[in-house]
Amino acid sequence: MRGSQATAKPGRRSFWQEINRCKALYLLMLPSLVLFLIFTYVPMYGVIIAFKDFTPSEGIMGSAWAGLKYFRQYFNSYQFWPTIKNTIVISLYTVAVTFPLPVVLALMCHQMKAKRFKKFFQVSTYLPHFISTVVMCGMIILFLSPSSGVIAKILSLVGIKLPNLMGMPKAFPSIYVWTEAWQHVGWDSILYIATLSAVDPTLYEAATIDGASKWHRMIHIDIPALAPTAIIMFILRMGNIMSVGFEKVYLLQNTLNNSSSEIISTYVYKMGLISNQYSLSSAIGLFNNLINLTLLLLVNWLSKKMSDTSLI
Repeated sequence: MRGSQATAKPGRRSFWQEINRCKALYLLMLPSLVLFLIFTYVPMYGVIIAFKDFTPSEGIMGSAWAGLKYFRQYFNSYQFWPTIKNTIVISLYTVAVTFPLPVVLALMCHQMKAKRFKKFFQVSTYLPHFISTVVMCGMIILFLSPSSGVIAKILSLVGIKLPNLMGMPKAFPSIYVWTEAWQHVGWDSILYIATLSAVDPTLYEAATIDGASKWHRMIHIDIPALAPTAIIMFILRMGNIMSVGFEKVYLLQNTLNNSSSEIISTYVYKMGLISNQYSLSSAIGLFNNLINLTLLLLVNWLSKKMSDTSLI
């Protein structure tokens, strides 16, 4: 017994000594941890209202217990399958377009030798990222206007009449995804460009001496270097597959395209803040988050099995 206590004390002292040695770093990290705790974990207490007949006057604990009533209500509602389908279609479409494009853009940028053109190319692709969502949606609506839009004016010069794309349900996913790509692909490529800049230059020199072309250097050096980063980003993307951006979809939504633009997040907003059905909206949001968590764990497990690269 004494021997075990004797061996435990040095370990305990070394732990606190390590804490004391790095206390400046831990103090620097403390505000972020406190904010993260207050604004991320404490609000999770409110998830309880998904299982209650919540009324603001009675509060969370005073409201009657409802069990899975609101989950069943959503599963049996006419909006269940349309919101699920629209969310999955837009999400998978977005991943299919905006996930590989930053990689391609980074590879293109890495191959550029003219420094001035390279800087101009990077800045011009980064700038759309800083346009706010409200302004971006206003630009999209103005550009695609069939009567006064810029695109309609240009097409009218060659005798082509632009249809009302914002009123076509089939066109909504493409409008959302390709404008999303234009706005964020350049910014998303920064991580891949930074990864390529860290590649040992001697690898390129050795490949050039061996007679490798630019294409072969890209295939055998650049892409393997980007693979671990790309896999991690893909795992994170799949963990948010059911979380399509609410603001942009809601601002581009109208009565004509509602059949393809009504997603889970906009439906939660309408049920919760407009219709005051707080318990129902919480149940839908919790269901959505559980799907995201399941997909994240599944894709992370598959990635670890297939490539030995994972989040944990």
